Amino acid sequence: MPDRPKKMERQAGGGILSRFRKRLPLHRAGPSQENLGEVVKEPERALEHCLPNFAGGQHFFEYLLVVSLKKKHSGEDYEPRITYQFPKRENLLRGQQEEEERLLGAIPLFCFPDGNERAPLTEYPRETFSFVLTNVDGSRKIGYCRRLLPAGHGPRLPRVYCIVSCIGCFGLFSKILDEVEKRHQISTAIIYPFMQGLREAAFPAPGKTVTLKSFIPDSGTEFISLTRPLDSHLEHVDFSSLMCCLSFEQILQIFASAVLERRIIFLAEGLSTLSQCIHATAALLYPFSWAHTYIPVVPESLLGTVCCPTPFMVGVQMRFRQEVLDSPMEEVLLVDLCEGTFLMSVGDEKDILPPKLQDDILESLSQGIKESQTASEQINEHVSRPFVQFFVKTVGHYASYIKREANGQGRFQERAFYKALTSKANRRFVKKFVKTQLFSLFIQEAEKSKNPPADYFQKKILEYEEQKKQKKPKEKTVK
Repeated sequence: MPDRPKKMERQAGGGILSRFRKRLPLHRAGPSQENLGEVVKEPERALEHCLPNFAGGQHFFEYLLVVSLKKKHSGEDYEPRITYQFPKRENLLRGQQEEEERLLGAIPLFCFPDGNERAPLTEYPRETFSFVLTNVDGSRKIGYCRRLLPAGHGPRLPRVYCIVSCIGCFGLFSKILDEVEKRHQISTAIIYPFMQGLREAAFPAPGKTVTLKSFIPDSGTEFISLTRPLDSHLEHVDFSSLMCCLSFEQILQIFASAVLERRIIFLAEGLSTLSQCIHATAALLYPFSWAHTYIPVVPESLLGTVCCPTPFMVGVQMRFRQEVLDSPMEEVLLVDLCEGTFLMSVGDEKDILPPKLQDDILESLSQGIKESQTASEQINEHVSRPFVQFFVKTVGHYASYIKREANGQGRFQERAFYKALTSKANRRFVKKFVKTQLFSLFIQEAEKSKNPPADYFQKKILEYEEQKKQKKPKEKTVK
């Protein structure tokens, strides 16, 4: 394979980094603007595909942070600051300490992405959302956040509990945040023994459960079970919000835009909606990984990201709608999740995917939702399945077109690969798709591996090939 994908990645990363550095605010108690920019040095990628495939045994999390709004010394504005950190890291080497400071300096910005216009409140609906940060060494951290009002009476400012982990499993961490919130309503003092117990527990393997023992005053000892989904490619996603906000046809057009690595912006009021919808969109690309800028909730100071010429997938709060519309943007799909409409589009979104395969996806979605009723895991499986099947039908034969050399290194036969497709519509689509970084990075990994990975995608490929074998004898009999 040529070096084109690596070159593309460098171009994408470099352009975004320079814009991040210009727009990231200075934090008086945190790192410098330059260092803060380094925290997001590489484009962030879709969690469920780019994070390591955790078999189990790792720590659940690295930090529990409490981020609060504090008044600035100059003026009436507030700024987010870390007011509690667990555990405290000691005896770090100088390089490790600098990296930790960069990470912890960036996190408050993403816990309160909606700027400094804040006033004490008496009521505030809780919000659960997440963000991704990329370290200088390329490792990624996910922040799982629960924003709520602290206990008390009278007007007060919201607070964020943020669990920082390198593990992508939104559903499981959402349950952990439920437990944090339950203890928060009683006393913050009982949150930290619970988190200590969690930190000492080993992260379970897919399909397995870990049980924690926790004491709550007036309730006694509780046993909390945390179970990982058996199908790990769906453990960081919940398609419910996306299905509530948009029609199947709209979701299909967003998927088509993402497949060709276009610029996509989501607008919504709530942080939870933005976070869930953008993670869901990225999950539709499985087994491929979004390799460009990926920010589930863009902080106000980074709104200039929407002007970038490189591909991106970002979420912006509705309060910044006009600023986004006034920005100089080209060939962007702007999705209003509140109204369920496209405010801007390229215009060809309905024509990107082969018509027959579009019909198959829409039919499967309609049938699947009727059968799944309301169970979240069932909805996830039914929504994901037709999109995985789309990739099985279009590129599932990739392994047969990787030619192995004597040293075991593979070389992908691109031309023979897309010419093997009998459908002209499928062939036209695949000729475009093989030029994307999504496909290039996938094939680079396949060229290195002598055998296809034993994952969900490979399982569906084998099932499809078996169905085709069973179908052929029947066709011959009919003739």
